[in-house]
Amino acid sequence: MHSHPEAADTLIYGAMLYDGTGKPPVVRDVAVRGDKIAAIGNLSNWIAEEIVEADGRALAPGFIDVHTHDDTHVIREPQMLPKLSQGVTTVIVGNCGISASPVALRGEPPDPMNLLGEREAFRYPTFGAYVQAVNAARPAVNVAALVGHTALRSNHMDRLDRAATPEEIDAMRAQLEDALAQGALGLSSGLAYASAFSAPTEEVMALAEPLAQAGALYTTHMRSEFDAILEAFDEACRIGRHARVPVVISHLKCAGPSNWGRSVEVLASLERARASQRVGCDCYPYDRSSTTLDLKQVTGDIEITVTWSTPHPEASGKRLSAIAGEWGVTQQEAAKRLQPAGAVYHNMSEDDVRRILAHPATMVGSDGLPNDPLPHPRLWGTFPRVLGHYARDAALMPLEEAVRKMTGLSARRFGLERRGEIHVGYHADLVLFDPARVRDVATFDNPRQAADGIEAVWVNGVLSYRDRAPAGDRAGRFVPRGAIASGDAAARSGETF
Repeated sequence: MHSHPEAADTLIYGAMLYDGTGKPPVVRDVAVRGDKIAAIGNLSNWIAEEIVEADGRALAPGFIDVHTHDDTHVIREPQMLPKLSQGVTTVIVGNCGISASPVALRGEPPDPMNLLGEREAFRYPTFGAYVQAVNAARPAVNVAALVGHTALRSNHMDRLDRAATPEEIDAMRAQLEDALAQGALGLSSGLAYASAFSAPTEEVMALAEPLAQAGALYTTHMRSEFDAILEAFDEACRIGRHARVPVVISHLKCAGPSNWGRSVEVLASLERARASQRVGCDCYPYDRSSTTLDLKQVTGDIEITVTWSTPHPEASGKRLSAIAGEWGVTQQEAAKRLQPAGAVYHNMSEDDVRRILAHPATMVGSDGLPNDPLPHPRLWGTFPRVLGHYARDAALMPLEEAVRKMTGLSARRFGLERRGEIHVGYHADLVLFDPARVRDVATFDNPRQAADGIEAVWVNGVLSYRDRAPAGDRAGRFVPRGAIASGDAAARSGETF
C-alpha cells in the first residue's frame, strides 16, 4: 500500500456492498472522487472530506426507474423527491408511446399524452431542445429518454384513428432519426391506447427500422394486456425481429379477472422468445394499475377508483361505482361524463404480480404518474416495496437479486454506460439503505409519503438525499444512449437480455 494516504471526496466505510450484478454482498469500503467511484476495498489508509460510517448497512448502485412518465416533471419540479426519496438516481422517460419531445401540438395533447401535462407543458419541438431543457433544469436525478410513437403520430397526422400514410411514416422516421442522433434510447409505443390502436403492426415495424443502426431499442405498452395478451406479445416480438433490435415489454401484467393466472403462459412465451431474440420486461410491485379513465376498461367486473376529472374534480378518490350510483346512471355513462379523467384499476391478481416480478428477465419500473392529484402509491413506493415487502418479508427473491433488477440489469438493457453497478471508474450513483427497515409507506389513500430506511443517496458523487430530506446540490444530468450490453459485459451480469 501507499506510504502516504490517498484522498477522496467521500469515503463510505464498512458497507454491505450489493454491486448490482446479482452476486451476494461483501463488506467493503467505497471511495468517491468527483463524480466517479475511485476505489473499493479496505480503504482504512484513505482520507476524505466526508466520511460515512455504513455500519454494515446495504450500499447499492442508485436505482434506475426504467418506466416513468417524469418527462416534464424533471424540469418543472427538478428536486424529484418522489424518486430521490426511494433511492432512484436515474429515470427513463418517454414510455408508452408518449414523450414530451419531439412534440409540436396542434391543439390539446391527445389522450394519454395529457398524463404529461397540459398543452403548455409541450414546448420541445426537437429532442435536442428537450436535452437542453433537462440540463438547464439540473434535476436531482439523471434522465434518459425514449421517443414516443404516439407523440410522433400526433406531430404528423390530422387524426389518430387511422393508419399513417407512407409519407407520414417517412416524416416520423426523420424525427426519430434526429432524436437518436441526439442520444435518445429508442422508440416506445402505447398500442393499447386509442391514439395508437389504429396503427397497424407494419407502421411500427417501418418506424423501428432506424433503431438497429443506432444501437437503440424498442419498448412497448402492448396492444392488449387482457385476453389477447399472447397475440400482443407476439406482435411486439415480431417488431423486434423485423428491426433486429432488443424489445422491452412495459409493465408486464395479466389484466382483468378472466386473465388471472395466465402469467404462467405469458412467461412461457417470454422464455421461448428469449431463446432466439433479445426480449425482457419491467413491472411494478402492485396489483392495481393506473392511467387515464378508459371507457374500454369500464366493464363492471373490477373496481375502479377515479383519481382526477377535469369536469368533476370532486370525484377524485371516489369509486366509479359509487359515482354512478349517486348520479343514477351506468358506470359507462358516469365514466363518459367524467372525461377527461384518471383512474386506478383493481385489475390484477397477487400471484401473477409475484410470478412476473420474480422472473429473472424482469426489471423494476414504477410507472408513477407525477401529475396525478391522487397518484398511485407506486410513484413514491415502488423500489422500497420490492426491497422490503417482497424480497425481505415475502422472501420472493434474495436482496441481491432485487437490487440487480433495479440496477445492473436495467443499465445494461437500456445502454446506460458505467451506471447500474459499483465498479471503479463507474459514475458514483449510490444508495445507502437499511435492509431491516426499508419499506414503502405510500398507500392508495395517502400516496405522497417517503419510504422508510433509505438513508443516503448520491447522484454523480454528490450527496443528494439524507435523513428523509434533500441534501446538497442537485447533480443529475441528461444521459445519452451508450452501448447496449453485449458479449462480455452481458455475461458478467448474468444478463441474457
